[in-house]
Amino acid sequence: MFDIGFLELLIIGVVGLLVLGPERLPKAARTAGLWVGKIKRTVSNMQREINSQLEAEELRQKLEEHQKKLDSSFDKTRKDVENFIGGSESSGASKASTQPASDTNVPKNIDAPLDRAIGQEEPKQTASDPTASSSTDTATANDKDAKSR
Repeated sequence: MFDIGFLELLIIGVVGLLVLGPERLPKAARTAGLWVGKIKRTVSNMQREINSQLEAEELRQKLEEHQKKLDSSFDKTRKDVENFIGGSESSGASKASTQPASDTNVPKNIDAPLDRAIGQEEPKQTASDPTASSSTDTATANDKDAKSR
């Protein structure tokens, strides 16, 4: 902080000894040391506070940049979807072409595990449903396996 050499400290000590005397010099030196320590801590705290404010400002700027990027990509995606939807309606494409074929083998109770997990009842399966299997059939098969072992 200050460029004080040994010679300068010696001169200050001799002048302090002459002015204050041998009885008050140690107390004055201790008080001066405490003040210098407080000043150093205060300056250090101010530097830390300034650095933290600068870092916070940098983070705010980065956040704003990322928010702008996200907003622009969201807007672009929304416009693309609107153009796609608007283009398919204006080109005369029927809604039937976007619907899946009815003869595909999609199980009708595909959400059954989810329904059980949230506490809803599973819809009853009919015999005409090709994917339907009776829970009693499964239980009977498990019992037979257990007995054969």
